Amino acid sequence: MITRLTPQDTAFYRLESSSNPMHIGSLAILRNSVPSGNSGHPPLDYDGLVSLVESRLPMVPLYRRKVREIPFTLGRPVWVDDAHFDITYHVRRSALPEPGTDEQLLDLVARLASRPLDPTRPLWEMYLVEGLAQGRSALFTKTHSALVDGDSALEIGHVILDTSPAPREVADDAWIAPREPADLELLIGAVLHLATQPREALEVMRHHGAEAFAVVDATGKAVQKMVSMLRTAALGAPDSPLNTRTSRNRRVEVVRTDLEDYRKIRKRFDCSTNDVILAVVTGALRNWLLSRGQVLTEADALRAVVPMSVYADGAAAKPAGEVTSLLVDLPVGEPNPVIRLSHIKHATEAHSRHQLGVQARTLVHMAGFAPASLHAMSVRSASTFAEHTFNLVITNAPGPQQPMYIGGARMLEMYPVSPLLRFQALSIGLTSYDGRVFYGLTADRDAMADIAVLTASVHESMEEMLGACVQ
Repeated sequence: MITRLTPQDTAFYRLESSSNPMHIGSLAILRNSVPSGNSGHPPLDYDGLVSLVESRLPMVPLYRRKVREIPFTLGRPVWVDDAHFDITYHVRRSALPEPGTDEQLLDLVARLASRPLDPTRPLWEMYLVEGLAQGRSALFTKTHSALVDGDSALEIGHVILDTSPAPREVADDAWIAPREPADLELLIGAVLHLATQPREALEVMRHHGAEAFAVVDATGKAVQKMVSMLRTAALGAPDSPLNTRTSRNRRVEVVRTDLEDYRKIRKRFDCSTNDVILAVVTGALRNWLLSRGQVLTEADALRAVVPMSVYADGAAAKPAGEVTSLLVDLPVGEPNPVIRLSHIKHATEAHSRHQLGVQARTLVHMAGFAPASLHAMSVRSASTFAEHTFNLVITNAPGPQQPMYIGGARMLEMYPVSPLLRFQALSIGLTSYDGRVFYGLTADRDAMADIAVLTASVHESMEEMLGACVQ
């Protein structure tokens, strides 16, 4: 089957560079040991994972397709079935020297996240990492952002998760590897497509195909959003060590926090959970900047792109299947945590007058487990901003508040591993799951050698906010 990439998918596909791989990562920590005296489901092993993934691939058909460019760039690339698809190439096995530590795992994940995906194959990889201490294993998945739009194409993490240790029954897959189209077939198909799309044909001729399709659909809603933020964006982002040339090498750190703490702060200061998260991140960034010897004034700020999922107009109970991004100034110069939160609450309320955020419960019902796809959609949304208009991307994806399982293994923790956009040394993603909020921090290896200071500062900032609740 041949499917042409949408203009937006094409833009994300071509954002890829040697220093900026555009895959979204997801790290799940699994309890892979059977408790003593429990005769339940056996632990997840590599063969079991391969079988599980293979059985769920019909739910994500793009995971068996690869991108083929049209000869002479005469039109947008196409998805074609990979006639030589090999599940064991994509689902891989790794191990840490037992008992493996969390630090060793994160170092491995950082190295895996640094490697670009093979463009001649379907754009995803999955790694089962064995040998973690305390009977745990890990599952690291990376998927190119062009593969996930949150509507017709979901991240594979959606479909391999179950609500009970016993994997759900799925229909048998009768997929047979087809013949791949020849270049001449693709060329003829592109010519016929352009014959029915005069505007697209004009763009091909005008730009010779190289950059013709990195175009964002200027719908009325997008125009309204951009007008409302034009004054902020036109000023450009504040100078920051977060904005520099980056390599493709990464560092990955994680932070574990309790969801109840955010609820307590939210209730005390009458704001949203997302406001509290941004305030905690702001305090952490402030402490990190001060640790570098940076002198801050009360007016200093960092500008974050904060993607949010939205409702469709007139459909209060149904998500729009899209993500819009807000530009929010984080008041890192403000020493008072309550005032920081107040500034953020005011900024997000101003943006939210035109958009309705999706409730966590609704997001969970979008596709069984929303975070992985939502993080990918968020990166796509954030990448539409000019690189000089913001300092970092912060994504927050609410997930289910009950245990989930992969092939019988209970998922204990879930972290996003986001890509870095051009001239961005840091990206922060958060996923709430089963009463916890999990931070995944992805950073350029050279520009942020002190990322451990930032992760420690997240805990310090949270304690500061909790302390303000009792004053």
